[in-house]
Amino acid sequence: MKHGLAIALAACLTVVGGISLGYSFTMNTDADTVSSEVQETSEQALSDITETQDVTDAVDAETGDAEAQSSQVIDLTPEYRDSMTLSAGVDSTIEAFVDPDSIPREEIEGMTFWGYRNLGIARVDNHLNVRSIPSTDGKLVGKMSNNAACEVRYVKDGWAYITSGKVDGYVSMDYLLTGADAVLYAETIATPLALVTADALNVREEPSLDCDVVSSIPHGQMLEFKYITEDGWVCIDLDGEDVFLNAEYVDIQERLDTAITMSELLYGSGVSDVRVALVAEAQKYIGNPYVYGGTSLTKGTDCSGFTMRIFQKFGISLPRTAAEQARTGTKVSLSDVRPGDLIFYGSSKRISHVVIYIGNGQVVHASSKRTGIKISDMYYRTPVCARSYINN
Repeated sequence: MKHGLAIALAACLTVVGGISLGYSFTMNTDADTVSSEVQETSEQALSDITETQDVTDAVDAETGDAEAQSSQVIDLTPEYRDSMTLSAGVDSTIEAFVDPDSIPREEIEGMTFWGYRNLGIARVDNHLNVRSIPSTDGKLVGKMSNNAACEVRYVKDGWAYITSGKVDGYVSMDYLLTGADAVLYAETIATPLALVTADALNVREEPSLDCDVVSSIPHGQMLEFKYITEDGWVCIDLDGEDVFLNAEYVDIQERLDTAITMSELLYGSGVSDVRVALVAEAQKYIGNPYVYGGTSLTKGTDCSGFTMRIFQKFGISLPRTAAEQARTGTKVSLSDVRPGDLIFYGSSKRISHVVIYIGNGQVVHASSKRTGIKISDMYYRTPVCARSYINN
């Protein structure tokens, strides 16, 4: 392909007790070797934004300059995947794209799809509760968002015992697709995600080493994949913005969402009732839609609209935009954030995203059109600063 880009696609269809569906892409370029890019950020970035607007770009750990190349989008339709060479380092290569619709329904049982032998898919308006016992009186141990996947261990009396991510427990069969129905539906919702394989990787505004750094992503984070440029850049959706990663340090994998553990929903100890109540209120809207410019917690909101409306419920007035919210409130060290504090993300030039800290290294935020309101790790991207609007 142009500029020597080698794109390898593995359909992850190796037969291990059945067929496992999913896609994995790895990319390499013929440009000079580029090491893992690391961006150092600090709270000084905010003062740079608010006081001088005159900043210096972060230094990248690079061992060479990449050749300037034009960016051309590669269409990753099933037909295009079929035409590509399948060889992403797996032990055996399957040179055909397998569509679940082509498999007789009676043969789907016993096969493995996306890593699940007995796939279940949650179909709910908001969340499907995972309980410790097969009863609505059971203690909550986790929550499955709409379209989240699970392994169904067994079914009895209208309840399924499932494993989803780190969660094991019981869910009502009234809200769970299983068998062939689950597999065929999952094919329509499985999402390609970009996995960062470097220790830390800079996020660029444009597909070029010469453009501004937006943020830095740590190893192992999964990001929303959009497309691959022909000259070796992966476009991702980062909190509603199209940005770029060096494809040499990214692996594209097709995944299904999984459940959230209750430990990820805890607030931590020693916090005020107001903070606990605010965090609990914010988490009620997980799964609701993201709408750019929106301020509705139910019909759609963007990141700052979400924080503004949540705080408004507690009599606290916030400015409308993330940048404005970052200039007000009380400055808090990132190492001292408490549930209910706001954490801000962006580059050395501007604040672009805001989240609510909920404790245990987790944040809740209106992220993007695909995920809506969700929970993420606090360091899923590099934070710039934090602010508190709660006095206790």
